[in-house]
Amino acid sequence: MSSRRRTERGIILLMTALFLSVGIYAQNGYIHRLGIEGRPGYIFPTNSFLRGENIMRQRLSSAYSAHLKYSFQLRPGTAAECVYGGSYQGIGLGYFDFGNHSETGTPVALYVFQGARIARLTPRLSLNYEWGFGASFGWKPYDYFANPNNTVIGTKVNAYLNAGVHLNWILSPQFDLNIGATAVHFSNGNTQYPNTGLNTVDFKIGVVYNFNRNIEDMIWQSQPVPAPVFPRHVSYDLTLFGSWRRKAIDVAGGQVPAPGRYAVAGFCFAPMYNFGYKFRAGVSLDGVYDASANVYAKDYITPLDGGNEEDAFGTPPLRKQLSLGVSARGEWVMPYFTVGIGFGGNILHGGGDLQSFYQILALKIDMPHDTFLHIGYNLKDFHEPNYLMLGVGYRFNNKRSRLYR
Repeated sequence: MSSRRRTERGIILLMTALFLSVGIYAQNGYIHRLGIEGRPGYIFPTNSFLRGENIMRQRLSSAYSAHLKYSFQLRPGTAAECVYGGSYQGIGLGYFDFGNHSETGTPVALYVFQGARIARLTPRLSLNYEWGFGASFGWKPYDYFANPNNTVIGTKVNAYLNAGVHLNWILSPQFDLNIGATAVHFSNGNTQYPNTGLNTVDFKIGVVYNFNRNIEDMIWQSQPVPAPVFPRHVSYDLTLFGSWRRKAIDVAGGQVPAPGRYAVAGFCFAPMYNFGYKFRAGVSLDGVYDASANVYAKDYITPLDGGNEEDAFGTPPLRKQLSLGVSARGEWVMPYFTVGIGFGGNILHGGGDLQSFYQILALKIDMPHDTFLHIGYNLKDFHEPNYLMLGVGYRFNNKRSRLYR
């Protein structure tokens, strides 16, 4: 099976787990919503292909997408709604057009999303945030012979991430109007080359229909209900993860991708102080085995003369592929989902690639009995992609009061 096909299957399995986790919680104690959105956007010209080196010989600067979204929202008049700002979460379907169908395709994204109120401006108007994460299908990826210009996207299936803010205007018991902006990123997580990624910023306007919201719910919008006192405590998250990656190697005249894929595996053990219902912070001990670390080019002229490309690269001893780091962590805790960031450095390592300052962006998805799914991405020096972190975890000493079902 090709590495590209394995990448696609891995992302599909990940999306299946995400959708199942959302479906488990879509119960009757919520307001059920159906929304549509239109998003005209601007494409950041981060690559020569986007700046005009394409079959159209034109800069690709405009994007458009249309979205259909189902969500379920905490009902007003409850302690959970007061604490989590009317949190809602659900599943979305998006269609994207980047103005170059023949080289980029017209991908479709399936994703989970969550949003909540940042501030209530009037009884019927609020400032909200929203993020989404999923997979996009139907890309026309780079191909040396069939699609050589598209050096932005290397796989038919790519991750989809977005985050933004919008104004939510309650028009009636049934209808809301949303107007705002959102940033969008597509990439394959460094599992296949090329992986420059595509980034846009979109203006969005949408309408949401609330199936079972009534007048009493609208009255409760302006009457907050106090929540029980939060039991501050220290919890401990143990996460095991694994993935695969590609690696670019420095050679004379630039960089070339090393052949094949490299395994990544590791753990994170993070004592976290829970300050309240929505925030916890702490430190994490991060152990990683990266089979691509410190891989080097022995003689890249050999494959150019007809030799075996794999013979041109050398693999270092195991001690140069292991690292142990410490990172500072912060997590925004919401119903069913937790979004976290981390900044750290390796304190024990084999040098070279592993002597680095790294950053982590992670999504944790609540599962039964204090377990969670973990989807993360590791960066080096804020710009160099490292690897995905796909795994599971368990939370010890969890004393968090559950305000929602």
